[in-house]
Amino acid sequence: MKVLVTGGTGFVGPHVVRAIAATGNDLKLLVRDSTRSRELPGQPVVGEMTNTVSLQHAVEDVDAVVHLVAIRQGPDERFKRVMEQGTRDLVAAANEAGAKRFILMSALGTSEDTKDLVPYYHGKWEMEEAVKGSGLEHVIFRPSFVFGPEGGILPTFRKLAKLTPVTPIIGSGEQKIQPIWVDDVAAYFAAALEKQAAANKTFELGGPDAISWNEFWQRLRTSLGIRRRPSIHVPVGLMRVNALVTERLPGNIPLTRDLLKMLEHGDNVVSNDDAVQTFQLPLVPLDEQLRRAG
Repeated sequence: MKVLVTGGTGFVGPHVVRAIAATGNDLKLLVRDSTRSRELPGQPVVGEMTNTVSLQHAVEDVDAVVHLVAIRQGPDERFKRVMEQGTRDLVAAANEAGAKRFILMSALGTSEDTKDLVPYYHGKWEMEEAVKGSGLEHVIFRPSFVFGPEGGILPTFRKLAKLTPVTPIIGSGEQKIQPIWVDDVAAYFAAALEKQAAANKTFELGGPDAISWNEFWQRLRTSLGIRRRPSIHVPVGLMRVNALVTERLPGNIPLTRDLLKMLEHGDNVVSNDDAVQTFQLPLVPLDEQLRRAG
């Protein structure tokens, strides 16, 4: 099978690319800069999500598309252009090229109720709708927080736990999360390429442990050998003022006002075990995730 992967050079992307290659599939990688994919298996195809011609070129002769591209911050117009319209154009190109399956990375928390909460959720919702309405056989994954040894949010959490004299916890810390290890996410994507039982379904992905933020920070400190570090619960309003400043800094800022809105909205845990039952994949427990990240 020949598979096009978009977003293959991000945080999750290289793990997905390697998992798909390990199953014997041929790969094409849509990249803005071919030098970024030098260490990855597959044929780089230089292009942009905002360039329909490059998308049409990328999907030539592919059997499946794995779409991982997303942005987390920036002006609303960028979300609409890259995530929403880019996905519509990619779906149209895949249809025209005769692709058989389209696999999308969405995000846990995406729903019709949350689509107007922040541009990120709106972008993910519109991406899902474009895929569902495409007529292509598809699989949509909505992962919770994805943890890995490099990239993502976990390295930032580790730095906070190590370097700050007091661990800051946003709000009450009672809301729950269900982190999933990055290689487990990759395994789901690789398995979804051919699993017929997954066709035209949306799956929520989480790890084996659903815990509160308070418990997460306790486990993280324990994994780092930090046992007597106090915690402080910081009001969301105060964090929002901090985010107003930090999100204007250059680079990928871990704390933004939109992220705070998503954290405030509710628990970030799966609502069913459909993914576990359908794919029957082993999942890394949280304490082992923290150990591996060390």
